[in-house]
Amino acid sequence: MDYKLAALKLTCVQLKAARQIQTNSQSRGILVTSPSDDADGRYVLDDGTGVIELVLVGDISNHKFETGMYLMVVGVFLVRDGDIPLLKVHKAVDLSAFPNREVMWYLEVLEAYKLFYQPPMEE
Repeated sequence: MDYKLAALKLTCVQLKAARQIQTNSQSRGILVTSPSDDADGRYVLDDGTGVIELVLVGDISNHKFETGMYLMVVGVFLVRDGDIPLLKVHKAVDLSAFPNREVMWYLEVLEAYKLFYQPPMEE
């Protein structure tokens, strides 16, 4: 995997609909469960469109994130049938101190879609 490439900006509902992603994916949302309050010891992120499970890998695997934090996560998406999407996270940033970031996230996803995925309008 080439970590120099920009991560795709995707919402949870877009990740759930995906079948395969060959590059990094970025998502943001509120941590609704963390290992300290989940019987299965999972991190679960909710971005308002759905939820994804997070698995911390690499340098951040020992970092402790708490329920209620607003996080930006970057990682490799894994398709799982019959369960919520899974993101193997290699980068996570706590954006809780910046309340406007949540509103801006939806605009960033929309802008990325329009720039890279939406077919240009024919004149």
